[in-house]
Amino acid sequence: MAHATDYATWREVAREHDRLSGAADWRERDESPDYDYPLIRERLNELRALRRHGDTARLVYSLHEGLHGNLGNIANPVLYSYCLFGTKRLLTEYLDEVATTLDELCDQDFPDFPLAAKLRFFERTAQSFGRSALMLSGGATLGLFHSGVIKALWTEGLLPRVISGSSAGSITAATIGTHTDVELTRVFSPDGFTAEAWRSLGFKSLLKGSTLMDSSQLELCIEQNVGAFTFEEAFDRTGRIINIPVSPSRAHQHSRLLNYLTAPNVMIRRAALASSAIPGVFPAVMLEAKDFNGAVVPYMPNDKWVDGSLNSDLPMLRVARMHNVNHYIVSQTNPHIVPFLSEPKPHEKGLLSFTRDIVSSTVHLYVKHLLDVSRRNVDSHALGLLLDKAYSVANQNYSGDITIFPPTWLGTLRDVFSNPTPERIAEFIRTGERAVWPKLERIRNATRISRAFERGLERLRARAAATP
Repeated sequence: MAHATDYATWREVAREHDRLSGAADWRERDESPDYDYPLIRERLNELRALRRHGDTARLVYSLHEGLHGNLGNIANPVLYSYCLFGTKRLLTEYLDEVATTLDELCDQDFPDFPLAAKLRFFERTAQSFGRSALMLSGGATLGLFHSGVIKALWTEGLLPRVISGSSAGSITAATIGTHTDVELTRVFSPDGFTAEAWRSLGFKSLLKGSTLMDSSQLELCIEQNVGAFTFEEAFDRTGRIINIPVSPSRAHQHSRLLNYLTAPNVMIRRAALASSAIPGVFPAVMLEAKDFNGAVVPYMPNDKWVDGSLNSDLPMLRVARMHNVNHYIVSQTNPHIVPFLSEPKPHEKGLLSFTRDIVSSTVHLYVKHLLDVSRRNVDSHALGLLLDKAYSVANQNYSGDITIFPPTWLGTLRDVFSNPTPERIAEFIRTGERAVWPKLERIRNATRISRAFERGLERLRARAAATP
């Protein structure tokens, strides 16, 4: 497995390992205390019987009432910790049956289920069920890890349409969001994008009140990767919904989530530049937009913006509200977060586990409370702003339903602010891909139904548009 160069090879070896270890036998048995297997078996048998007898009305009723993303706790991450590949066969069969049923309801003709009724059912049930989003964290140069994550998901047809990126993640999100599927093959190669983002101005510049790095070099890097597209133009071009959070540079401002709904005419490259503007490293950025005539003009010229990860590294609540998202796949590379992430383990209990969780949560709560009290009682404006940023960082959630992170640390702190060689870029991409492989089947299962809804809605809407 350590020497596999592609997912197909890794998958076959993982299956063989499961066979030799006995984990494959666990996969074949329905029983487990980690989910409601009698409920899932009952639902599977019901759907199969209704589809076999052609009872369309009852089938639609059953799906409309009974589709839930975590029915019977089937999204429990522990269910994916016993085998190296996949989980219970019962879960996979249930999800495949639902997806197959949706495809048949969409594509076949039924006298009692006309096109208008199909479209209404798909729209309403998909809205109720929700969908997944990919969230890309900050991490400076270490954010190149995201490219490998996206490559692995895209290769398997599992890349969500909704993508959010903060700081370094915003550059990756902007690049993916402005390139079509045909163009992505080139983007994923080590020489397919520009990574020359850093040019130091020296510590003397920082001491003089300027910044450590030259922002013009970062801006040039982003422009070469992203191009001159607005959020709306990128959405129309690729169909991907790109979200970029930006943080305020001064008091009495609020962070914003930029996308084709909230800021359709804002230039994506400028939003990525602002979201990547680490305070002290790069200067705050004024956004730009295209006016009615297509000319690029300042956007909110009295305001400037900085690193999006300071206030909202993973803007889950706002993404959920705008795009009907209730499931999050997170690619996390922040150097102050990754060392504290771990994989779920089956039935990890006992005094040691309990003590570790209590200490961790107590320290976290204490740090947040200390920062909160300090920022509310400090008179200094500059120090108050610094404490506000520190509190925002400590008060965030940095993981999702499925969190992907480097299995070993990618490098030293020196790597964070350095221009990588093509060989180093290739290493980042390989590391990202390999980090996804053990979680691909979990992602496939978690997104199986929502992807069936998305495909069905596309076909139904195209059919409705072509119908007089």
